[in-house]
Amino acid sequence: MGKVVLVTGAARQLGGRFVRRIQRDPEVERVIAVDAVTPPHRLGSAEFIRTDIRQSAIARVLAEHAVDTVVHLAVTGGSSSGAGGGSHSTVKETNVIGTMQLLGACQKSPTVRRLVVKSSTSVYGGTSRDPAVFTETTQPKSLPSAGFAKDAIEVEGYVRGFARRRPDVAVCVLRFANILGPFADSALAEYFSMPVMPTVLGYDPRLQFVHEDDVLDVLRLAAQEPRSGTLNSGTFNIAGDGVLLLSQCSRRLGRPTVPLLLPAVTWVGSALRAVGVTDFSPEQIRLLTHGRVVETAQMREVLGFEPMYTTTEAFADFARSRGTGLLPPERAARAVDRVAGLVNADVSNVELLNVEPAVEGAKR
Repeated sequence: MGKVVLVTGAARQLGGRFVRRIQRDPEVERVIAVDAVTPPHRLGSAEFIRTDIRQSAIARVLAEHAVDTVVHLAVTGGSSSGAGGGSHSTVKETNVIGTMQLLGACQKSPTVRRLVVKSSTSVYGGTSRDPAVFTETTQPKSLPSAGFAKDAIEVEGYVRGFARRRPDVAVCVLRFANILGPFADSALAEYFSMPVMPTVLGYDPRLQFVHEDDVLDVLRLAAQEPRSGTLNSGTFNIAGDGVLLLSQCSRRLGRPTVPLLLPAVTWVGSALRAVGVTDFSPEQIRLLTHGRVVETAQMREVLGFEPMYTTTEAFADFARSRGTGLLPPERAARAVDRVAGLVNADVSNVELLNVEPAVEGAKR
């Protein structure tokens, strides 16, 4: 890892945890934490600089501290909770304009040698016409037209342009699946925390998760000098093994679902956004309709990263942190067993009734 590392988005919990994590790396001499707001959490021995990456002042920060590694974590979908979230317009400006300013500053800096960018698998969109599994080279059938997914696509476009202009800088883009864990503060985490979860009638999407601890580990790996046999540059899907259906998620949380027609889900989402309950965006509705699963072979074979948590394990750790829902899993399991028992009993009775006349007929 570089000797002087600059981390954007330090006021959010993920950024703060990463800042504290890399301070333990013996190769790192200084960590510069940057955000437009003061973090509500400790940053250890890192030097915090309150600056807005949408402004040209970020170039002075890079120059004054001779930064050689930049980890850009300020690309976010926002949330109704968490420091640094801000309004939707502010989040979009930080994602797009902020990234442009940061990349312009990195392009002019003679000391920057490595750039790591946090992106999202939401760049693949999600429609009924898309493939079951996305690879890093898959082109979506329909590009997202709004929201965080569109921001992430634009950000990645600017990053590719930067990589062409500065081929001497190692650039790594990490497309994370939905991040979950005890400290998750994303819109999807808020959705899973609702006492009753609205779903789209007739759909049970496949979902994929990555644990926040694995996110920290892969960010650290990407920011390091590559080991023998690995290449810490390029674009990589990051996700835990396996998938979960939305119905499985609800049962494991002990939270009932309310299946609604798609127009009704859209209306409910708008109402929830209006009252600030959760950021139930059209992008999230698409995810909860069609789901999204990505291939992670490049993560293992090229980047050399093996997650500690599977999708199921990441969700289980998140579920434990959210407490018991209205329908605790044990109670729900007993109810399912009782229903199954009644159904089996009814089937047996029907079979018995069908058999008895046949036996009587055979006797006659």
